[in-house]
Amino acid sequence: MQETVTRRPSRVRPAGWWFDALLLVAFAALTAALAAGWLLDLDRDVADWLFAHEWDPGYWVARTLNFLGSGGPLTVISGIIAIWLGIRRRSIWPLALVVAAFLATGFAIMPLKLWTDRAAPRSILPDAVEIFNHLPPDEYSLSYPSGHMVNTIVWYGVLALLLAPWLGRTARRWLRIAPPTIVFVTTVYLNYHWVTDSIAGVLLGIVLDRLLARVPWPALPRPDLETSGEAPPADL
Repeated sequence: MQETVTRRPSRVRPAGWWFDALLLVAFAALTAALAAGWLLDLDRDVADWLFAHEWDPGYWVARTLNFLGSGGPLTVISGIIAIWLGIRRRSIWPLALVVAAFLATGFAIMPLKLWTDRAAPRSILPDAVEIFNHLPPDEYSLSYPSGHMVNTIVWYGVLALLLAPWLGRTARRWLRIAPPTIVFVTTVYLNYHWVTDSIAGVLLGIVLDRLLARVPWPALPRPDLETSGEAPPADL
């Protein structure tokens, strides 16, 4: 008799969709506040203060640490681990997780950046801080929300899921917290993004991370088990 595998959503904390809705409301409220001209002075003040206190050693340390949030290398590293793990476990779930994260970040980040059309703090335009701007074609206009923050939260969440068999709960928690914290600080310090860009990236990144974490990835069917009619082991 063939056993039926029940695929229930994995648990996230805090539990419930109410927290996801709260994050999306906060993201929408932040975007609306910026569009209304609120918080722009905060962004300017933080950027101006950092410009006035640039420190060469600190710049290079921050720039090096900021690579922790580079989406390209994180995608490649996650992909390599997923391929190795998929072959070792004879399962498609590691690669499916990576593909889902790649699509989720791409479809979530770029349309918002193009729509909001916000320049970076290092822009010399007088209205660079404004959102829903009308920037010239040669001006960087992809500042909001911070893709560094979204990528960092999502991809280190992916790595925590892929490496779960070898990492304890505390190690996985630090993997999810430490890199995003470092990238947030360095991204703002380097004036790559306005501080509200990074806050928006955190809100959006947590939503995507929670969506990916809810999927019971190890319960995805394995090709060899699909043909044999066996159920996948629970410890995959």
